[in-house]
Amino acid sequence: MKVAFVLPWYGPDIPGGAETAARQTAERLAARGHTVEVLTTCLRDLYSDWSENSHPAGLSSHNGVTIRRFPVLSRDRAAFNQLNWQLMNGLRIPPEQEATFIEEMFRVPALYDYIREHQDEYVFLFTPYMFSSTYFGAQIAPARTALIPCLHDEPYVWLGLYRPVLQNAAALIFFSPAEAAFAQRLLGDQAAQLRVVAGSGVTAPAGPDPDRFRAKYGLQHPFLLYAGRREPGKNIDLLLDYWGRYQADGNRPMELILIGSGQVDIPPRLRAHTRDLGFVSIQDKNDAYAAALALCQPSVHESFSIVMMESWLAGRPVLVHADCAVTSDHTRRANGGLYFRQYTEFAACL
Repeated sequence: MKVAFVLPWYGPDIPGGAETAARQTAERLAARGHTVEVLTTCLRDLYSDWSENSHPAGLSSHNGVTIRRFPVLSRDRAAFNQLNWQLMNGLRIPPEQEATFIEEMFRVPALYDYIREHQDEYVFLFTPYMFSSTYFGAQIAPARTALIPCLHDEPYVWLGLYRPVLQNAAALIFFSPAEAAFAQRLLGDQAAQLRVVAGSGVTAPAGPDPDRFRAKYGLQHPFLLYAGRREPGKNIDLLLDYWGRYQADGNRPMELILIGSGQVDIPPRLRAHTRDLGFVSIQDKNDAYAAALALCQPSVHESFSIVMMESWLAGRPVLVHADCAVTSDHTRRANGGLYFRQYTEFAACL
């Protein structure tokens, strides 16, 4: 029996916690002798044009995992973007428009045809919950399907279309107790469904050297580290706002260092105390964790947060948003940092 991970995009340099966790799990299973495949699209990543095939369709392999890529077709980008904008801004969309939202996200019928034709050959693991590849693919063979949903309280999760897909899968696999508790509130009991809190394997940083990082980037003062995707959904704007206020209040000399993918506009008034290093090497990332005063994870929409685990493995505490059930629960359980809900608490934590 083969194990198939089904994701919207896949590759060694794909940003995102869910994508990284799936890739690492697939590679570890393959290294232990299991037959593992990834079924995915030809899209590059979250930030690419979801109408454009960046990879060739067909078979390839990486680190012992067979990768099957399927092409996306044209879609109504404007219709999807309008509905997505409404959801991201806290607006409801009518139930009849939910179908348009999921159908025009991206279209990959060849993937679903393959799953349908070969369903008896695999156990399927779909992740994350919200993408078209999971919504349509997980309905084909629910008895052979487990979802790694990466659930958190966000506008998408309250769309009615997702609930039956989540409820009908044979199993749900969660990264944290807080995610499992949220799923219980969202979905209720499903007597025939297996629900497991499995967590995620995290690779310990190899030989992190804080002095090497400080020397390489010329850092003279303590610094707060942000690692991960730089986008509004990760609360990066709130972090920059609080950081600006902290500097304006005349607090001790300190810098904010940003690493990761995505674009961020640093206001001119913050540039003397803020540095955006962009996407860095794994060694630089590990060194950054070890050199930081703390890692700040301001997002309120997390189901696990690999960067927190990596920071702890490097021996450094974390600063998280109190309104994120998962990260605040992690922090309390580990006694590994502090959490804030407003600026005064943020400043006091620093």
